[in-house]
Amino acid sequence: MNLVADARWQSANHQYLVAALAVVQETLEQFVQTQEGSEVSQNTAEDSQQRLAAIAAAMTKPPALEVVCGTFDLSDFERDVLLLCAGMELDAAFPRLCATIQGREQQAYPTFSLALTVFPDAHLSAIAPSSSLLHWRLIEVEENRVFTLSPLRLSRWALLYLMGMPHLDRELSGLMKPVVNRGALLPSYEAIADRLSTTWIEGSERGLLPIVQLCGEEVTTKWAIAATACEQVDLNLYRLSAQAIPQERRELETFLRLWQREVILGDRALLVDCDGGYHDDVAQESALHQLLEEIGGIVLVSSRDRRRLPQRPTLTIEVSKPTPTEQQAIWKAALGERQTEVNGQVEALVAQFDLSSSAIAAACIAASSPTSSPSPLSSQLWDICRLQSRPRLEELAQRIEPAATWEELVLPEAQRQVLRDIAVHVRQRSQVYDTWCFRTKGNRGLGISALFAGSSGTGKTMAAEVLARELRLDLYRIDLSSVVSKYIGDTEKNLRRVFDAAESSGVILLFDEADALFGKRSEVKDSHDRHANIEVSYLLQRMEAYRGLAILTTNLKDALDQAFLRRIRFIVQFPFPDLPERVEIWRHIFPAATPTQGLEVEKLAQLNVAGGNIRNIAMNAAFLAAEAKEAVQMSHVLQAAKREYAKLEKSLTDGEIRGWVK
Repeated sequence: MNLVADARWQSANHQYLVAALAVVQETLEQFVQTQEGSEVSQNTAEDSQQRLAAIAAAMTKPPALEVVCGTFDLSDFERDVLLLCAGMELDAAFPRLCATIQGREQQAYPTFSLALTVFPDAHLSAIAPSSSLLHWRLIEVEENRVFTLSPLRLSRWALLYLMGMPHLDRELSGLMKPVVNRGALLPSYEAIADRLSTTWIEGSERGLLPIVQLCGEEVTTKWAIAATACEQVDLNLYRLSAQAIPQERRELETFLRLWQREVILGDRALLVDCDGGYHDDVAQESALHQLLEEIGGIVLVSSRDRRRLPQRPTLTIEVSKPTPTEQQAIWKAALGERQTEVNGQVEALVAQFDLSSSAIAAACIAASSPTSSPSPLSSQLWDICRLQSRPRLEELAQRIEPAATWEELVLPEAQRQVLRDIAVHVRQRSQVYDTWCFRTKGNRGLGISALFAGSSGTGKTMAAEVLARELRLDLYRIDLSSVVSKYIGDTEKNLRRVFDAAESSGVILLFDEADALFGKRSEVKDSHDRHANIEVSYLLQRMEAYRGLAILTTNLKDALDQAFLRRIRFIVQFPFPDLPERVEIWRHIFPAATPTQGLEVEKLAQLNVAGGNIRNIAMNAAFLAAEAKEAVQMSHVLQAAKREYAKLEKSLTDGEIRGWVK
């Protein structure tokens, strides 16, 4: 309805309500005239009905009064009571007439006793608690008095509705907020909205409306989809936080009744917002389930993860980020004329970072800031996206700032080549999977996974750092021994949190101590064995689907199940360094800024330890030299080596330190 037509309806609705009130006023005045023995006015009910019918006939939609009476199936008597209460709010004559009829100036208000006395076709069922007037709280009765003599009052909600200004009841408006449609959706989201509206139309015809569950991290997008779908079927959408659902049974029943009143009038839909996560609040979860079990009308649930809902038909839809094609279009539109500066790197940004429309717009704005970096725009955008999409994994993972370089990584050439291959797969996955359509051959196994095997200190974490630095990606280390839980299901929950948080940025995930989870599969003897195997399968499944690089490290490759190893794309064995490799490690171990004197790397390499131990020895030697205010010398390294060996519970042999100190 346009504004002009709406204004006309408002005017006509006002005339209709005034005319209807006049009919009730005439009834009251005629009753007073009869009481007083005066001459009774000759206005007939037939004339009044004709006047109302003429007004209604000219209206574009039914008067609000008739909508309420028809929707809640009010009898003629109940309609008169409703108008009697409305007259008290809108016409000064009504209080005077009520006082006159009841014979006391102080009783200038309507009561059921007055209504039963004055109006025709009166019936006592109208004052029963289950009656429409009371059940739907169209009128309110003042308590602590004789019921039939208690003052009656039209509810504020009913008054506004009769006046053509429908509003949520105050008890509802304090708990929920309207969801406004902010504009056109992306095509993939528009398709979801179309599916919802079609489901509701078909469900209404069959008398079966499922609960709709919208899952995913894109909260505002889910709200926009829901609002668009509701708009398509002429519904106003309201959002209720799951945390605001009344837990007291009586309060919940009141809420359900007031909301059902809105639903019956036909223009409201409810979105229950569970994105805040209330799974651990037992009372809140119980209230949520009760509400979803009993509520009517169109109901949607917005939740990050799929939830177990009551035994009602449910339609669950995953709402993801925009499609890669949509993201490319959003990037180009946001960059405008500057897109030529990124040298075709939009595709690379989309391939690496799975961002929402708002995140892409924010990245472009940040890159346009006067305080932005002087580096090329494509480089700026890459770094901004890294920061924007950086996952929050403080409890489960440690972010490592990659500092190691290829020059510092000492490995046989075969292993170095596998690492280069891993980097190639990460850089070119969009080209191969999407442009060259390998994804159409099946989605399984598209995740890039690697196993780094070798004893402690052989360079597994350093290799991950080298890859992260070359690919300009964040590196997160997850200690699997801390993620694995003795409680059934908790390990899977922890792993889900890691992958879900990392998905949008495609960071490199380094799962350390894989032995904690990946022992050889044993015979299933109880539920714990079965769930342990499920957890391993879940981890591999998520690694295979992960859009970034996932690396597992182990000290005991032979202890891993071959069935699991076959699902890993790359396996790199990190050998214990031989003498020439230890020479190279020592040659690069001290930073250029560290003063050294008389160090002989060939002799230092005689120490039969791994690269990690060499790093510890070099650092401790540097501290000893700094304390002595000297350059690092062989004597400092010797002291540090003795302490490292003691920590390893090993003894330095004469052959390892021969000729170190003269």
